[in-house]
Amino acid sequence: MLCGGVTALIQAGFDTLVKNGYRPEIAYFEVLHELKLIVDLIQAGGMMHMWNSVSNTAEFGGLTRRDRVINAESRKEMEKILQEINSGKFAEEWTKEWPNDLANMKKLEAEEADKEIEKVGKEIRALFERK
Repeated sequence: MLCGGVTALIQAGFDTLVKNGYRPEIAYFEVLHELKLIVDLIQAGGMMHMWNSVSNTAEFGGLTRRDRVINAESRKEMEKILQEINSGKFAEEWTKEWPNDLANMKKLEAEEADKEIEKVGKEIRALFERK
């Protein structure tokens, strides 16, 4: 749930910002680069530590709007995913990938690699590489 959910949230945030006029480089920083800072704060001291460390604007926006992003519908889907794992349906689906040389997963990876956020991110990360 986390790998798929977090990447979907990042992608949706990036797409929303770019669609509404943000430069891709700025959108990248806003949704992907900032995520590490947020996660580091949560890991260091819990969610209240993060809320106490970010701006009041970010805290207010996060607390008052988060349920519009992760809502009853998305929670229902999380339950379904967990049921698929517990029932063995996910394992069955995953096992079927192997005889086909992971063709479906490789297709999904190629689609992911071709997204604008991946291309912009690669360019931005190259600027920070030590030479």
